[in-house]
Order: sequence, then C-alpha cells, then structure tokens
Amino acid sequence: MSARFRALQHRNFQLFFAGQLTSLIGTWMQSTAQLWLVYKLTGSAALLGLFAFANQIPILLLAAVGGYVADHFNRHRGVIWTQTASMLLALLLAVLTLSHHVQVWHLIVIAFLVGIVNAFDVPIRQAFIIQMVGKPDLPNAIALNSSIFNGARVVGPALAGLAIAWVGEGWCFLFNAMSFLAVIAALLAMRLAPVAPKPEGGSPLRNFIEGFRFVMGDAPIRSALLLLSLLSLLGLQYSVFMPIFANDILHGGPRGLGFLMSSAGVGAVIGALHFAARTAYKGLARFIAVTSSICAAGLIAFSQSQIFLLSAGVLFVVGFAATAQMAATNTIVQSRVPDELRGRVMAVYAAMFMGVQPIGALFAGIIARHIGAPLTLTLFGSVCLAGTLLFVFRVLLRITPQQSPAAS
Repeated sequence: MSARFRALQHRNFQLFFAGQLTSLIGTWMQSTAQLWLVYKLTGSAALLGLFAFANQIPILLLAAVGGYVADHFNRHRGVIWTQTASMLLALLLAVLTLSHHVQVWHLIVIAFLVGIVNAFDVPIRQAFIIQMVGKPDLPNAIALNSSIFNGARVVGPALAGLAIAWVGEGWCFLFNAMSFLAVIAALLAMRLAPVAPKPEGGSPLRNFIEGFRFVMGDAPIRSALLLLSLLSLLGLQYSVFMPIFANDILHGGPRGLGFLMSSAGVGAVIGALHFAARTAYKGLARFIAVTSSICAAGLIAFSQSQIFLLSAGVLFVVGFAATAQMAATNTIVQSRVPDELRGRVMAVYAAMFMGVQPIGALFAGIIARHIGAPLTLTLFGSVCLAGTLLFVFRVLLRITPQQSPAAS
C-alpha cells in the first residue's frame, strides 16, 4: 500500500489529489448529463458524434499553443486559470438549462469552448505534476492522477444518472461549477519552490515540431503513442454511443447510462491502482500489448451484448485495460523526456491521445448512422485488435535484451 500511494507523501500532491477528486466528480456528472441531453433533444447518433467532435477538436488544433505555454510560463498559475475558466463555462451551461433556454447548439458551442480550455489545461497540468512530486515519484503520481480521474468516473456518472431522473440535467451542471471551487482552493494553498520561466524561443508551432521530432525519434515513445492514438481514435468511441446502448439496446434509461459508465470507471480505477503498485518499470511494452489486446476484445464483446449485466461486466474489463495502457504509455513518455522539452512533448501526447478523439467521434457518428452503433463498435474494436498485433510483430518481436528496459 505504501508503494501504491507513495506520491501522496508530498503535501502539494495531497492538495491536488483531494481537489481534483471533488472537481472531477462534477466533470463526469456534466459529461454524462450533456450526452444524455443531446440524445434526448435530438435522438441522433450523428449529433452525438458532432458533440464529441466539438469538445475534442480544439485539443488537436491548439495543443501546440498549450505546450508552448506549459514550457514558457508559470504552470501553477496556468492550472488555476484553466480551472477558473472551466467553472464559468459550467455555470453558464447550468443557467441555460435550469432556465429552460438550452438548445442543442448551446451544448455544442459550450463543449467547443471547454475543449479550448482543455487544450491548455492538459499539457500544463501534465507538465505540472513533476513540480509537485519530483522525478523519483513521477510514475506513481501519474498512475494516481489517473486513478483520481477514473475514481470520479465511478461516482460522477452514477450520481448524474440519479440526478437526471430526479431533478434534471441542469443540477448536474451546477454541481460541476461549484466543484471547481475545491480544486482552485487546493491550488491556491500549495507552497511551491519558485521556478524561473524559460526564455521564449521560437513560435508555438516550432516548439510543437521540436516536441514531435523528439517523440518520433524515440522508438519506445513513438510505438507506445501510436498504439494509444489508435485506441483513442477508435476504441474509446464506445463512450459516445453510451446513451444509445443504455436506452435503445439495454433498456436501462438514464440510471442504466450512469451504471454502465460507472462500471467502466470502477475497472479504470483498479487498472490505475494496479499500475501504481509497480515499483519497477521494465517490460512496459509487453504490458501495453497485453492491455491493448484485452481492451480491443472487450469492445467487440460489448458491442454484441444485449444483456445489461454482461455489458456492465465487459465495460469493467475495458476500463481496467484502457486505463492501465494509458498510464503505462504516459510513464514511458514522462520518464524519457528531458524537462526542458516536457511541456511541448506533453502537448504532442495530448494531440496524439485526446486530439484524435474528435476525428474518431465524427467518424463514428457518420458510420453509426448507416450501420448502427453495435456494428460500428465491432468494426472499431477489430481495427484496434489488428493494430495491437502489428505492435507485437513490429515492436516486441524485435526487442533485444540490450534495449531499454522501458522498451522491453
């Protein structure tokens, strides 16, 4: 247990952990309520895809700027500003919904604005973690940070399902706005050693290209990130279809939606804590291959299931495998990048992981409109499985005992 939670010996990370857990419960409540509200207002799989596209595309477009900010400006202040902006957007969404003026275009525009905030928040926050814990405890902090996100993923959707059924979507948005106060207070309470800002060198695009060259020139990082990009592009699109599976296929309604998303969240928490318990990081490439295979097979099984409890159980496995793969990939990246490139490399990580999701979401919505959500997810899971096999043949089978421990 002490190994699993060793990053919590740092006071600043304790504050971050507590504040983020509260805030992310609200974030997951809002995400679940937004998906349900879009589907309730339109009944369209294509518009679910468009909504997800609007929420994620700014990360792909603005990751270069976010990485530049993370490397050249105060990361602590940057996280405070992004959390404040997210709070104000959640409050706007709550006011529109509770006053019964909300329309689909409001949801899409606000999702796009939240995506702009996240384009800065993700690389800044990822680069900020090392400032709280130092390099020795960085892998553990990454895994615990993932467990925070996914722990909230357990509670948030379940609370959202109950709140939607009892009082409506607007109260989910209001709770999310209020939850940001916890993380902002935690950030303000931190005591951090001063860090001199790096001199501005080159444009954000040039900085991003430098990070991209580093990623593509480092074989372990390149191979792990490409496989993670495939998971993000296709595999994680199951969340876009959740309202369809919960309501039309499994007949669970909003409570069923919350339960399904929480099942994936429980698996994700256990996956993150399982990885956090590691004290040696040899064999990460094999670990990634195994978890990616399990995730892809789980997606195919979920797409064909028409039994609610079986679907929930499969999502538990998918959540476990996907989160463990993400944590292992993040660890490979952060353990190999020099600190002066950390922000721009994490911007590349954000673009290759979160930035490709909107393309997949739009693609998923269009395909599902013609062949249905189950067949679309079967197709996506099959492609992910094929990508994992390619990873095994082109990466694992070429590893020699002399290569880097992280690569093997």
